[in-house]
Amino acid sequence: MASTSRATAKPLQVLVLDPPKVLRFKGPFTTVVTTHLKLHNPSARKVCFKMKSTNPRCYCVRPNSGVVEPGSTVTVATMLQPFRYDPSREVKHKFMVQTMFAPPDPSDMENLWKKAKPSEIMGSKLRCVFEMPKEIGKGDESLRLRKPAHLDDPRLASSTSLKKSRTTPIPVLLLVIGAVFIGFFLGKFIM
Repeated sequence: MASTSRATAKPLQVLVLDPPKVLRFKGPFTTVVTTHLKLHNPSARKVCFKMKSTNPRCYCVRPNSGVVEPGSTVTVATMLQPFRYDPSREVKHKFMVQTMFAPPDPSDMENLWKKAKPSEIMGSKLRCVFEMPKEIGKGDESLRLRKPAHLDDPRLASSTSLKKSRTTPIPVLLLVIGAVFIGFFLGKFIM
């Protein structure tokens, strides 16, 4: 019976993944948040890879498939699309990195994966973890606000006075509307 379980077991992942188990996305999640995954090929053969996600609409992955040359590393950018983050809800997003040894000419990647035998495909699962930045004043020096500059310091007086004399610029939208309006009337007069 032991020989039967060995025959059906999938081969171990040939690529070295960095990070190996967890993709961490650091918020806030109001804009695209990118994390990187490094795929290193320590073998002497080319290895094809393909990234899959349990939530493909939430992510953009570049490159999402390709070939890792022997001894080289490919960096995959995983971009989480903006969404409303609720820390009370458990995140169950996962990625699967599927790999297999490449044939001599891996030009048609789509057919290559369709024709692959399940026993040739290696896989690694990565969990996604969402982290919010620490609150200001909770010990994270990089997030603390700077102290205001003192006007008594002569080195800072000239730069401070320039900042105070600036006027608020006209919003870009008003400039665009004004340009369209002026262009419309100039067009009427020229014609």
